[in-house]
Amino acid sequence: MRALLVIDVQNEYFSGKLPVSHPPGSLDNILKAMDAATTNQIPVVVIRHAAKSGTSPVFRKGSPEWELHPDVEKRRRDALIDKNWPDSFTETTLEEWLKGNGVNTLTVCGYMTQMCCDTTARRAFHLGYTVEFLSDATGTLSLKNEVGTVTDEELHRAILVTQSRFSKVMKTDAWVSHVRSG
Repeated sequence: MRALLVIDVQNEYFSGKLPVSHPPGSLDNILKAMDAATTNQIPVVVIRHAAKSGTSPVFRKGSPEWELHPDVEKRRRDALIDKNWPDSFTETTLEEWLKGNGVNTLTVCGYMTQMCCDTTARRAFHLGYTVEFLSDATGTLSLKNEVGTVTDEELHRAILVTQSRFSKVMKTDAWVSHVRSG
């Protein structure tokens, strides 16, 4: 059985300090995947991130930026799991929920491509799950630090290329067609 993981689609990525910029339309594709999962009776697990430290400038539990995006909040979900790490399995009830519901295939969408989506997909692969990674229903932003700069497009593409070792990387429309056909 398959489950859709909707990772960290929170206001921080829209009105907060980490605005997702690539690929265009990622939120629309996340919503499309959620709607297709509902129509095809695929469980939807929404994951919500909270910073471990009370001094973090992002994902402060209870803040407006920590809240789920309103379009995700209003859609059906089978579980809501809170996490404090990039990996959606660490110190959460995710694996217990998946095993309890007979899930062996995970479809990953959400934010950010290179952080929580990538980390969760790799961990799921290591735990023995079949993983699908929706390339246009994940997203990121450009980054700059003391090592250098990477554009949002370059970062997204690099993660998708390496993620293909752990997951079946596919576009949302292809995934929707696949689940409709059974």
